[in-house]
Formats: sequence, structure tokens, C-alpha cells
Amino acid sequence: MTAATVPSDLTAKLLIAMPGMGDPRFAGSVVFLCSHSDEGAMGLIVNKRMDEVTFSELLEQLDIARPDTVRDVPVCYGGPVELRRGFVLHSADYAARGEEGLEIDDRFSMTATLDVLEDIANGRGPRQALLALGYAGWGAGQLEDEIAANGWLTAEASPELVFGAAMDGKWEAALRSLGVNPLMLSSEAGHA
Repeated sequence: MTAATVPSDLTAKLLIAMPGMGDPRFAGSVVFLCSHSDEGAMGLIVNKRMDEVTFSELLEQLDIARPDTVRDVPVCYGGPVELRRGFVLHSADYAARGEEGLEIDDRFSMTATLDVLEDIANGRGPRQALLALGYAGWGAGQLEDEIAANGWLTAEASPELVFGAAMDGKWEAALRSLGVNPLMLSSEAGHA
């Protein structure tokens, strides 16, 4: 596979880390690509829950008023860039206020404002959501090179997989969506 065989736009697709992923921060990761162009890519890891903070605790830290019971929204390690910045990946049924919203496609949107957290806390938010702290970013051609070097597989993203699958089973579920048995993967690239 060469970089030329990588689709030119992987927006709203999943990246699935191959077993030989050289960067330990991405080992076993499933990344939802929020944007991809000739200039680079931005995505959120959607399968690595941050055990050190819950959604309720985060709301409390941000002084966001909430009712006694708040629905559980997973808080994920979104990637190694800007770990103190939060992004909410959510279903497209929620329209973000202001300029911090990104409509990715007709199924997914992303919002990076406190408004969406307040709306989720008060039952007015999107139907499906996860919060990511930090993000993954690639410069021009970098992601294409990593895919060509057998670092990632690409797959279609579905709301069921992104929002519904158990965190510790998303990597396997993403591979199975391609018809790939995780036990059959090799960290070595094949060459003809």
C-alpha cells in the first residue's frame, strides 16, 4: 500500500491501531476522524476511558449546575495534544451554539464549548455523546504515511460503534466491522 492508495478524505471514518503501532499513546486505539484534508487531520480517541475523572466530577470542577442525577457520559483520553481542552463528540441531533461546533456529517458533530456540557447535565443535550480530553493531530501527509506503514486500518464509523460499544471492546468491534479477527493480525506489513 502506498500513500497514494489512502482515500483523500477520511473525515468521519475510524482509524484502528494495528498491533505494531510504534507510538504507545495510540496502542489499541480507535480514533474517530473529525476532519481530514491535504493540510492534516484531527481526531478523537473514542475507546480509552479516563478513570481518574468522571463526567459528574468534571461538571463539579467546572461549576456547572446540574440536577442530582446526571446521565453518565464517558470521559475519554482524546489524544496527546492539548490535554486540558475538552471536545464533545455527539450525535447530529444537537445544534451547537456559537462558532465552536463542527457538523462532521449527518450522524456526527463535535462541540468544544461549555454550553454542550450544561445542556447534557440538564437533559437538553445530544442523544448520544462522549467527552474527550485532548485530541490527536497529524500534519500534512503524516497520517497517510502512517497508514501506508501499516500503523492504522481505516473503517466506517457507526454511531453504534462510536457511542454504544463498551470501551474495552471497541478495538475488537471495529476490527470485526471490517471482517478482521483480532487474533489474526500481525504487526508486520505485507510486501509483494
